[in-house]
Amino acid sequence: MNSKSHIIVEPTADGSATLFVEELDEHYHSVKGALTESQHIYRDCAFMHRSDGTRLRLLEVGFGTGLNAVVTAMAADAQHPVHYISIEKYPVDAQLLSTLAYHTQVDENLLHAIHAAEWNTPVAITPYFTLEKRHADYLIDPLPQEIDIVYFDAFAPEKQPDMWSEEAFARLYDTLNAGAVLTTYCAKGHIRRLFTSLGFTVERLSGPVGGKREILRATRTA
Repeated sequence: MNSKSHIIVEPTADGSATLFVEELDEHYHSVKGALTESQHIYRDCAFMHRSDGTRLRLLEVGFGTGLNAVVTAMAADAQHPVHYISIEKYPVDAQLLSTLAYHTQVDENLLHAIHAAEWNTPVAITPYFTLEKRHADYLIDPLPQEIDIVYFDAFAPEKQPDMWSEEAFARLYDTLNAGAVLTTYCAKGHIRRLFTSLGFTVERLSGPVGGKREILRATRTA
């Protein structure tokens, strides 16, 4: 994908919208339900699973439409505070984001604050949710360190193989604290084996209702 890719808005099965990149023949979210995917795979299986009352550092690979960020911000509170760092090489145009109409399904004030937040600097969206949107290239730019949670939401391996390479995941692994968790929608066998070879403990979890049968959660145990 590049900054001039043709992107269109499409509905998904749960009533929320996603973006479709014609150049890649790829959607930003599951067509079975964009909001359902964000809530189940990332908020519930990673953020709520790992949160323990201390302020954790979360890295999202691919800010995209901001949907993962807003559902996490809605869950963040005194028991679940988080510094949320999101890396995005090609930020979505603000006018295109507005056509997704997420404000009808999530907290409108949080959604606006997240989309309006300045890039490349930490912004306190709420007392419990600090957002740091980094306009950067995940594969070559420095990664944040001491990460506790990873939302790995890149395009599929067959679309962007470099994002799913052993080299890229080894680099990511080195940024993680002990006990850090990574979730992703991709449950392909070779990705599961790659995670295991790097030292993760890997679980296959049930996917979102109506969506993928399985997802992956990988934990750095040492």
